[in-house]
Amino acid sequence: MDATPDLPRPPRVPVFNMPAVVTASVGILVLIHAVRQVLPDLWDITLLLDLALVPARWTLALDPDRAADVLRAAAASEGGALEVEARKAFAAYLVADPGAMPWTFVSYALLHGSWAHVLLNSVWLAAFGTPVARRCGAWRYGVIALVSTAAGGLLHVLIDPLSTVPLIGASAGVSGLMAAAVRFAFQPVEPAGAGAVPWQRPVPTRLQTIPELMRNRSAVVFLVIWFVTNLLFGLAALPLGLTDSAVAWDAHLGGFVVGFLLLPLVERLGRR
Repeated sequence: MDATPDLPRPPRVPVFNMPAVVTASVGILVLIHAVRQVLPDLWDITLLLDLALVPARWTLALDPDRAADVLRAAAASEGGALEVEARKAFAAYLVADPGAMPWTFVSYALLHGSWAHVLLNSVWLAAFGTPVARRCGAWRYGVIALVSTAAGGLLHVLIDPLSTVPLIGASAGVSGLMAAAVRFAFQPVEPAGAGAVPWQRPVPTRLQTIPELMRNRSAVVFLVIWFVTNLLFGLAALPLGLTDSAVAWDAHLGGFVVGFLLLPLVERLGRR
Protein backbone atom coordinates (compact mmCIF):
# COMPACT_ATOMS: atom_id res chain seq x y z
CA MET A 1 0.00 0.00 0.00
CA ASP A 2 1.39 3.39 -0.98
CA ALA A 3 1.58 5.70 2.03
CA THR A 4 2.75 8.72 0.02
CA PRO A 5 0.37 11.63 0.69
CA ASP A 6 -1.63 12.89 -2.26
CA LEU A 7 -0.18 16.39 -2.46
CA PRO A 8 -1.66 18.98 -4.81
CA ARG A 9 0.19 19.52 -8.06
CA PRO A 10 2.42 22.61 -7.86
CA PRO A 11 1.31 25.55 -10.03
CA ARG A 12 2.95 25.97 -13.39
CA VAL A 13 5.43 28.82 -13.57
CA PRO A 14 5.20 30.81 -16.83
CA VAL A 15 8.37 31.10 -18.88
CA PHE A 16 7.76 34.80 -19.53
CA ASN A 17 6.36 36.35 -16.36
CA MET A 18 5.20 39.60 -17.98
CA PRO A 19 1.80 41.32 -18.10
CA ALA A 20 -0.20 40.42 -21.18
CA VAL A 21 -0.03 43.97 -22.57
CA VAL A 22 3.78 43.96 -22.42
CA THR A 23 3.98 40.52 -24.01
CA ALA A 24 1.64 41.72 -26.78
CA SER A 25 3.74 44.87 -27.32
CA VAL A 26 6.94 42.87 -27.72
CA GLY A 27 5.18 40.33 -29.95
CA ILE A 28 3.85 43.05 -32.28
CA LEU A 29 7.28 44.65 -32.71
CA VAL A 30 8.95 41.32 -33.46
CA LEU A 31 6.14 40.16 -35.78
CA ILE A 32 6.18 43.37 -37.83
CA HIS A 33 9.92 43.14 -38.34
CA ALA A 34 9.67 39.46 -39.28
CA VAL A 35 6.99 40.25 -41.87
CA ARG A 36 9.14 43.02 -43.33
CA GLN A 37 11.93 40.53 -43.96
CA VAL A 38 9.77 38.61 -46.47
CA LEU A 39 8.05 41.57 -48.12
CA PRO A 40 9.12 42.60 -51.63
CA ASP A 41 11.46 45.59 -51.53
CA LEU A 42 8.89 47.90 -53.11
CA TRP A 43 6.27 47.04 -50.48
CA ASP A 44 8.77 47.51 -47.66
CA ILE A 45 9.83 50.91 -48.99
CA THR A 46 6.17 51.94 -49.27
CA LEU A 47 5.60 50.83 -45.68
CA LEU A 48 8.60 52.85 -44.55
CA LEU A 49 7.40 55.96 -46.38
CA ASP A 50 3.90 55.66 -44.91
CA LEU A 51 4.84 54.90 -41.29
CA ALA A 52 8.27 56.45 -40.59
CA LEU A 53 8.56 59.98 -39.22
CA VAL A 54 10.44 62.28 -41.60
CA PRO A 55 11.14 65.74 -40.10
CA ALA A 56 11.41 67.47 -43.48
CA ARG A 57 7.95 66.23 -44.45
CA TRP A 58 6.45 68.13 -41.52
CA THR A 59 8.57 71.20 -42.15
CA LEU A 60 7.38 71.36 -45.75
CA ALA A 61 3.75 70.73 -44.76
CA LEU A 62 3.79 73.62 -42.29
CA ASP A 63 6.02 75.96 -44.31
CA PRO A 64 6.27 75.14 -48.05
CA ASP A 65 8.60 78.11 -48.53
CA ARG A 66 11.41 76.09 -46.91
CA ALA A 67 11.64 73.72 -49.86
CA ALA A 68 14.97 75.22 -50.93
CA ASP A 69 16.35 74.72 -47.41
CA VAL A 70 15.36 71.05 -47.43
CA LEU A 71 16.99 70.46 -50.82
CA ARG A 72 20.13 72.29 -49.76
CA ALA A 73 20.40 70.30 -46.51
CA ALA A 74 20.03 67.01 -48.41
CA ALA A 75 22.78 67.98 -50.85
CA ALA A 76 25.10 68.95 -47.97
CA SER A 77 24.51 65.76 -45.97
CA GLU A 78 27.42 63.48 -45.12
CA GLY A 79 27.94 60.06 -46.68
CA GLY A 80 29.01 58.40 -49.89
CA ALA A 81 28.06 59.70 -53.30
CA LEU A 82 25.23 57.21 -53.76
CA GLU A 83 23.82 57.95 -50.32
CA VAL A 84 23.87 61.70 -50.93
CA GLU A 85 22.19 61.27 -54.32
CA ALA A 86 19.51 59.11 -52.72
CA ARG A 87 18.83 61.76 -50.08
CA LYS A 88 18.64 64.46 -52.74
CA ALA A 89 16.14 62.39 -54.72
CA PHE A 90 14.09 61.72 -51.59
CA ALA A 91 14.14 65.43 -50.71
CA ALA A 92 12.85 66.26 -54.20
CA TYR A 93 10.09 63.68 -53.70
CA LEU A 94 9.07 65.32 -50.40
CA VAL A 95 9.07 68.79 -51.97
CA ALA A 96 6.80 67.54 -54.75
CA ASP A 97 4.40 65.85 -52.30
CA PRO A 98 4.63 67.67 -48.94
CA GLY A 99 1.50 66.28 -47.31
CA ALA A 100 1.58 65.84 -43.51
CA MET A 101 0.99 62.40 -42.00
CA PRO A 102 -0.11 62.89 -38.38
CA TRP A 103 -0.06 59.18 -37.55
CA THR A 104 3.68 58.99 -38.16
CA PHE A 105 4.33 60.61 -34.77
CA VAL A 106 3.34 57.23 -33.29
CA SER A 107 3.60 54.71 -36.15
CA TYR A 108 7.36 55.17 -36.55
CA ALA A 109 7.80 53.14 -33.34
CA LEU A 110 6.50 50.02 -35.10
CA LEU A 111 9.45 49.84 -37.52
CA HIS A 112 13.08 48.93 -36.82
CA GLY A 113 16.25 48.94 -38.85
CA SER A 114 17.60 45.50 -37.94
CA TRP A 115 17.02 42.44 -35.76
CA ALA A 116 19.53 43.81 -33.24
CA HIS A 117 17.53 47.04 -33.11
CA VAL A 118 14.15 45.41 -32.49
CA LEU A 119 15.50 42.82 -30.02
CA LEU A 120 17.34 45.45 -27.97
CA ASN A 121 14.19 47.58 -27.73
CA SER A 122 12.16 44.49 -26.85
CA VAL A 123 14.49 43.61 -23.98
CA TRP A 124 14.29 47.11 -22.51
CA LEU A 125 10.54 47.18 -23.08
CA ALA A 126 10.13 43.93 -21.16
CA ALA A 127 12.41 45.13 -18.35
CA PHE A 128 10.82 48.55 -17.75
CA GLY A 129 7.35 48.14 -19.24
CA THR A 130 6.59 45.24 -16.89
CA PRO A 131 6.75 47.19 -13.58
CA VAL A 132 4.83 50.11 -15.11
CA ALA A 133 2.07 47.83 -16.45
CA ARG A 134 1.82 46.00 -13.11
CA ARG A 135 1.51 49.24 -11.23
CA CYS A 136 -0.72 51.21 -13.61
CA GLY A 137 -2.65 48.65 -15.65
CA ALA A 138 -2.82 48.15 -19.39
CA TRP A 139 -4.44 51.37 -20.57
CA ARG A 140 -2.25 53.70 -18.48
CA TYR A 141 0.80 51.78 -19.67
CA GLY A 142 -0.40 52.38 -23.24
CA VAL A 143 -0.98 56.09 -22.65
CA ILE A 144 2.53 56.58 -21.25
CA ALA A 145 4.12 54.63 -24.12
CA LEU A 146 2.15 56.41 -26.87
CA VAL A 147 2.51 59.95 -25.50
CA SER A 148 6.23 59.41 -24.89
CA THR A 149 6.61 58.13 -28.45
CA ALA A 150 4.85 61.20 -29.86
CA ALA A 151 6.87 63.56 -27.64
CA GLY A 152 10.13 61.98 -28.74
CA GLY A 153 9.15 62.36 -32.38
CA LEU A 154 8.12 65.98 -31.86
CA LEU A 155 11.40 66.92 -30.20
CA HIS A 156 13.31 65.21 -33.01
CA VAL A 157 11.41 67.25 -35.62
CA LEU A 158 11.99 70.50 -33.70
CA ILE A 159 15.74 69.90 -33.31
CA ASP A 160 16.40 68.69 -36.88
CA PRO A 161 13.55 70.07 -39.02
CA LEU A 162 15.36 69.75 -42.36
CA SER A 163 16.33 66.09 -42.00
CA THR A 164 15.15 63.68 -44.68
CA VAL A 165 16.30 60.63 -42.71
CA PRO A 166 13.27 58.56 -41.60
CA LEU A 167 12.99 58.12 -37.84
CA ILE A 168 12.05 54.57 -36.78
CA GLY A 169 12.20 52.51 -33.61
CA ALA A 170 10.36 52.19 -30.29
CA SER A 171 13.18 53.72 -28.25
CA ALA A 172 11.33 56.93 -27.37
CA GLY A 173 8.35 55.03 -25.96
CA VAL A 174 10.65 52.62 -24.13
CA SER A 175 12.53 55.62 -22.68
CA GLY A 176 9.22 57.02 -21.42
CA LEU A 177 8.38 53.74 -19.68
CA MET A 178 11.89 53.63 -18.25
CA ALA A 179 11.48 57.13 -16.81
CA ALA A 180 8.07 56.24 -15.37
CA ALA A 181 9.59 53.22 -13.62
CA VAL A 182 12.25 55.45 -12.08
CA ARG A 183 9.53 57.28 -10.13
CA PHE A 184 8.89 54.22 -7.94
CA ALA A 185 11.45 51.50 -8.68
CA PHE A 186 14.29 52.90 -6.55
CA GLN A 187 12.40 53.24 -3.28
CA PRO A 188 13.70 51.32 -0.24
CA VAL A 189 12.30 47.79 -0.02
CA GLU A 190 9.21 47.59 2.18
CA PRO A 191 9.48 45.27 5.21
CA ALA A 192 7.01 42.78 3.72
CA GLY A 193 9.30 42.27 0.75
CA ALA A 194 12.69 42.43 2.44
CA GLY A 195 13.38 38.72 2.10
CA ALA A 196 11.74 38.19 -1.29
CA VAL A 197 13.45 37.84 -4.62
CA PRO A 198 13.17 40.98 -6.81
CA TRP A 199 10.26 39.80 -8.96
CA GLN A 200 8.22 38.86 -5.86
CA ARG A 201 8.64 42.15 -4.01
CA PRO A 202 5.49 44.29 -3.71
CA VAL A 203 5.25 47.30 -5.99
CA PRO A 204 5.68 50.50 -3.92
CA THR A 205 2.33 52.23 -3.45
CA ARG A 206 3.63 55.80 -3.44
CA LEU A 207 5.57 57.68 -6.08
CA GLN A 208 8.71 59.45 -5.04
CA THR A 209 8.66 63.21 -5.46
CA ILE A 210 11.39 64.87 -7.48
CA PRO A 211 13.20 66.16 -4.35
CA GLU A 212 13.08 62.62 -2.89
CA LEU A 213 14.51 61.21 -6.10
CA MET A 214 17.32 63.73 -6.01
CA ARG A 215 18.21 62.47 -2.52
CA ASN A 216 18.04 58.83 -3.62
CA ARG A 217 21.57 57.82 -4.60
CA SER A 218 20.47 54.85 -6.71
CA ALA A 219 17.99 56.93 -8.67
CA VAL A 220 20.48 59.76 -9.23
CA VAL A 221 23.19 57.36 -10.44
CA PHE A 222 20.73 55.73 -12.84
CA LEU A 223 19.58 59.10 -14.23
CA VAL A 224 23.13 60.40 -14.70
CA ILE A 225 24.26 57.21 -16.44
CA TRP A 226 21.19 57.24 -18.71
CA PHE A 227 21.59 60.87 -19.79
CA VAL A 228 25.36 60.66 -20.31
CA THR A 229 25.33 57.38 -22.24
CA ASN A 230 22.36 58.47 -24.35
CA LEU A 231 24.06 61.74 -25.27
CA LEU A 232 27.47 60.19 -25.94
CA PHE A 233 26.08 57.27 -27.94
CA GLY A 234 23.84 59.58 -29.93
CA LEU A 235 26.65 61.97 -30.83
CA ALA A 236 29.58 59.57 -31.15
CA ALA A 237 28.17 56.23 -32.37
CA LEU A 238 28.11 57.21 -36.05
CA PRO A 239 31.55 58.92 -36.17
CA LEU A 240 33.12 55.99 -34.29
CA GLY A 241 31.56 53.45 -36.64
CA LEU A 242 29.47 51.77 -33.92
CA THR A 243 26.38 52.00 -36.11
CA ASP A 244 25.64 52.74 -39.76
CA SER A 245 22.93 55.32 -39.00
CA ALA A 246 22.57 58.23 -36.60
CA VAL A 247 21.02 57.52 -33.20
CA ALA A 248 18.04 59.76 -32.41
CA TRP A 249 19.20 60.80 -28.94
CA ASP A 250 16.77 63.72 -28.97
CA ALA A 251 13.78 61.38 -29.45
CA HIS A 252 15.00 59.29 -26.50
CA LEU A 253 15.32 62.43 -24.40
CA GLY A 254 11.84 63.71 -25.31
CA GLY A 255 10.25 60.37 -24.48
CA PHE A 256 12.14 60.08 -21.19
CA VAL A 257 11.19 63.54 -19.92
CA VAL A 258 7.52 63.12 -20.82
CA GLY A 259 7.30 59.65 -19.27
CA PHE A 260 8.91 60.97 -16.09
CA LEU A 261 6.37 63.80 -15.79
CA LEU A 262 3.34 61.92 -17.11
CA LEU A 263 3.12 59.02 -14.65
CA PRO A 264 1.76 61.05 -11.68
CA LEU A 265 -0.85 62.70 -13.93
CA VAL A 266 -1.98 59.38 -15.40
CA GLU A 267 -2.27 57.83 -11.94
CA ARG A 268 -4.41 60.70 -10.64
CA LEU A 269 -6.62 60.50 -13.72
CA GLY A 270 -7.13 56.78 -13.11
CA ARG A 271 -8.16 57.30 -9.48
CA ARG A 272 -10.80 59.81 -10.49
